[in-house]
Amino acid sequence: MQENGSLKLFKQGPTLEVRLFALAFLALALLIVDARWSTLEPVRQGVSVLLYPFQRIMLAPRDGVERVKGWIDAANEMHIEKEGLQRQRIELAQMATHAAQLAAENEQLRRLLNVPDTVTQPSVAVEVLFEPTSAFNHHLVFNKGSASGIRPGMPVIDEGGVVGQIVRVTPFTAEAALITDDKLSIPVQILRNGLRLIAFGGGADGKMEVRYLTAGADIEPGDELVTSGIGGLFPAGLSVAEVDSVHRDSATGFAMAVASPLAHPERHRHFLVLLVDVDVARRHEEAHAGDSGGAR
Repeated sequence: MQENGSLKLFKQGPTLEVRLFALAFLALALLIVDARWSTLEPVRQGVSVLLYPFQRIMLAPRDGVERVKGWIDAANEMHIEKEGLQRQRIELAQMATHAAQLAAENEQLRRLLNVPDTVTQPSVAVEVLFEPTSAFNHHLVFNKGSASGIRPGMPVIDEGGVVGQIVRVTPFTAEAALITDDKLSIPVQILRNGLRLIAFGGGADGKMEVRYLTAGADIEPGDELVTSGIGGLFPAGLSVAEVDSVHRDSATGFAMAVASPLAHPERHRHFLVLLVDVDVARRHEEAHAGDSGGAR
């Protein structure tokens, strides 16, 4: 005969409260034992060894991202450093060029400041602002004008000699025609024998021409032409040009000389404007023109 009994639908065991209390008690006991004794140290080390491969596997994505990020940061840093070095190299090259330019300008200024020792006229130092682009006029524009006492007609010189003549002024700028300009002429004389001549600009390739010479004029290649002082605008004794060649035409009985200017305005930025008395020079020219008219 089958014994009657109750049907067990659920597994019987400790209640949840009992389990929670048991686990809390076990955790507290482990904390006390671990704090006071090293009994559990081998267990901890064993568990750490077992868990280490899993830790590395879990941290592998993070390590890979950090490594890639490190490579990218290093590449960016190298690129930035390379650009900085290139910029520094360019800046140093510009500074070296600027220093060399300043040294050359200082040397030219020192030579230019020695010019007044041989010139009795007061002068004003000027600097080139710009050079007008023109195929027909050879001019320079300076950074000082009538406010500094500069007037049209005043000569411009450098350490090589006569550069040109002021033709136009404003209160703060002055424009000068170079001696190679076809509208400029300078009374000169040959340093070797004192022969007085007129040198004209407008020659080919930046040359000057001495025209209206007789075929037997005592002028030779290599002669130095200096200002004669006639007219009063250009003080006597300033270097102007050196004769390159002399062309004599026996058929007409005239000769012409070609000369190279001794000043080099294309090489420098600083010049001297001689403050000559333009009014006196003009009165001298007018009186000379009147005497010539009366003689005729």
